[in-house]
Amino acid sequence: MHTLFRLAAAVVSCLLMAAPASAQVPQYGANVNLEQARKAIAAGQAEARKNNWPVAIAVVDNAGHLVAFEKMDNTQTASVEVAQDKAVSAAIYRRSTKVVQDGLAGGGAGLRLLALRGMSPVEGGIPLVIDGKIVGGIGVSGVNSDQDGVVAKAGADALSAK
Repeated sequence: MHTLFRLAAAVVSCLLMAAPASAQVPQYGANVNLEQARKAIAAGQAEARKNNWPVAIAVVDNAGHLVAFEKMDNTQTASVEVAQDKAVSAAIYRRSTKVVQDGLAGGGAGLRLLALRGMSPVEGGIPLVIDGKIVGGIGVSGVNSDQDGVVAKAGADALSAK
């Protein structure tokens, strides 16, 4: 168990060091509330409807606990859990799942990311940020991962916009 903890800590450290030196690790703020979660989901659904993409959208708080969830009609069944997994990963690791996907694509040491508990390696999860602080995460699943990412970004942008 101690070895697994060390491995996880080393991988997270590598992820943090991989960011540009000038970039700071975003800090957590107050947890996303239900009204904010519904706003993010509504913006994501608007983007999905515009493109005729049936998706599931999950919003979690900073600890990865579900705050709100909606599944559009005709969304594949597996997307219910996948959307939640992406949201949790984005919130608890404070980075988009696209970063993880890209790290794995590089192979080598990046493959260690698969050993981290709660780490989703597929685009479509984005931290939710308000006033520069992470308040939770949004996860989307149902179409291609890059399309899931577009929907998640629309939801995240709805909260970060002034």
